[in-house]
Amino acid sequence: MLIWPATRFVAGEQAAEAFEAARDLNAKGILATLDLLGENVTDPEEAHASCRSYIDVLRGIADAGVDSGISIKLTMLGLDIDPGLAREHLVSILQAAEATGSWVRIDMEGSRYVQPTLDLFREVFPAHRNVGVVIQSMLRRSAQDVEDMIRLGASVRLVKGAYKEPAEIAFPDKNDVNAAFDRLAGRLLENGERPAIATHDDARIEHAIAFAAARGITLGGFEFQMLYGIRRETQIALVERGYQMRVYVPFGEKWLPYFYRRLRERKENVSFVLRSVSRR
Repeated sequence: MLIWPATRFVAGEQAAEAFEAARDLNAKGILATLDLLGENVTDPEEAHASCRSYIDVLRGIADAGVDSGISIKLTMLGLDIDPGLAREHLVSILQAAEATGSWVRIDMEGSRYVQPTLDLFREVFPAHRNVGVVIQSMLRRSAQDVEDMIRLGASVRLVKGAYKEPAEIAFPDKNDVNAAFDRLAGRLLENGERPAIATHDDARIEHAIAFAAARGITLGGFEFQMLYGIRRETQIALVERGYQMRVYVPFGEKWLPYFYRRLRERKENVSFVLRSVSRR
């Protein structure tokens, strides 16, 4: 059962609640991406069930008439069991998305999954152009990965990254992560395929806006993305300024790890929860 105050960051446990959240966002001029929560499946039957659930969500989006794609995790589709199994499930989801006119974003998980994720993405992308991938600016390898994705013509969602990684793999200093984010955002804005700049950081947002304006990049050439329940006023303000905004809407019974990850990420999220508890 989804407990308060997790409802700030998670739309609900059922897909119907996610569809309603997407409908509310759409009414504000905001696009959505539905994110069925879960990861690291080790049972093939559970991987099959995850695949079916993703396909059900795609069909539900079409039936609900909301403007939304989906985000998927390959470890939910059996990547830890067999990459071939994950690929089979991924193709089934992409075919279902094509049939419903929808879009799929492959989420990026911890660093040990980056190469297998990109490998699978490269395998399916030539035949399925309705899919994009995520790159994390905190990882030292990401500059090369961004260049590879630009050459491939793939849509990249750029994030800072939420996983704890060793210093030899990731930048330990947040200033270095921010600097890498700005550099990669610039490369994607100038040469990428309709990139998604996913951040709640005002400085990163304004850097992307200034970079795009200086190079004459149209507002429709990229989009900003944020997470459900975080910086709602900023989301609306960006829409009012003419930028396209998309919000990731997480839902599902396996919400607890996601909720705690959001609390670890930002002091503001912890402060919100503490303030809210004190009012009850």
